[in-house]
Amino acid sequence: MSYPYDASLFSEEHEAFRNTFRRFLKEEVEPNVDRWTEAHHIPPEFWIRAAKAGVLGMDIPEAYGGPGGDFLYRLVVAQEIGYSVAGATIGPAFIGDGCGEILCRAGTEEQRRKWMPGVVKGEVRVGLAITEPDSGSDVAATRTTAVRDGDEYVINGSKTFISNFLDAAIFMVGCKTNPELGAKGVSVIIVEADRPGFRRGRALKKMGCNASDTGELFFDNVRVPVTNLMGNEGDGMKIMLGGVNMDRIMWPIIGHAAATRAYHETVEFVKNRKAFGQPIIDFQNTRFKLAEIKTELTIAQAFLDKMIRDYKATGELDVLQCAMAKMWYTEMEGRIIDQCVQLHGGSGYMDEYIVSRLYTAARLHRIFAGTAEIMRVLVGRSI
Repeated sequence: MSYPYDASLFSEEHEAFRNTFRRFLKEEVEPNVDRWTEAHHIPPEFWIRAAKAGVLGMDIPEAYGGPGGDFLYRLVVAQEIGYSVAGATIGPAFIGDGCGEILCRAGTEEQRRKWMPGVVKGEVRVGLAITEPDSGSDVAATRTTAVRDGDEYVINGSKTFISNFLDAAIFMVGCKTNPELGAKGVSVIIVEADRPGFRRGRALKKMGCNASDTGELFFDNVRVPVTNLMGNEGDGMKIMLGGVNMDRIMWPIIGHAAATRAYHETVEFVKNRKAFGQPIIDFQNTRFKLAEIKTELTIAQAFLDKMIRDYKATGELDVLQCAMAKMWYTEMEGRIIDQCVQLHGGSGYMDEYIVSRLYTAARLHRIFAGTAEIMRVLVGRSI
């Protein structure tokens, strides 16, 4: 079984990378998923191996140590990790590699030279610290402050639900530099994890994706040089939403791939499992459910392919399309995987079956990178 993508959208180089990444998942990730899930942590040396395998920082320019690929390499990763059994446990951690792209795109030349080579080598993990205890998808409600004091910023506040919080060496932190300006007063400032006053809080226990660590960060009069500011003061919304917009095509692809994997697993299960003396697939209800799922997945593939074609033609991601996709695909994923669990019966509730892990991971996708409700707000503004 494999994800049924449209190969015409990708080059020979992308396909060669796909084969490399599939092999990497099979050899380096899948055998370790259970152990990492129990530990709620992926060991730092894994990222070094990922870098040596050539599956990190694919779209980072050669000038900063990367291979200089395009954004389509990240879409290949989304397709393959979404379809893989590993995706339901390490998905957020691996997609977090995209933080390097944000640093490369929005950072200063000094910042790129300082940190990007280590990012590409897997030696420097980067975290994106946006969400706060009292503000999630509403970035403009950020309470963490950064007050200018000479050649430094003094940062105070807290963040929560931060991916890769255990191992990240630097965090791109959303701060209010001009609170009176609201959303226009939000900036992004890089904070090194060894700065006095910076503290990692609890590792948070989650419903799923447990190999990907998630936790709290605290900033108590943390001083950083003004050279750690990304872009200009007030650029925070633009910088953060630029990265989030990437996520809003990545997660729909992951959701579609995961739903496809659940469908494939379910087809095999109902062919081999019997009830009342016959295979479950022979019941009309089973065939009708699977027919609906297959149809929905096939139609859904068409819009994803359109988004990719549009990106290739323009070099830009359409904000409205990404919002619609983030809203609809993740909800579709939830519907389909829920039906697949039902067709598995009691087995679908057992962690040893892939659909169980896909089910719990899918619930995150309607929240991560902007809730479905926020996506409805964005789409509604276009009407």
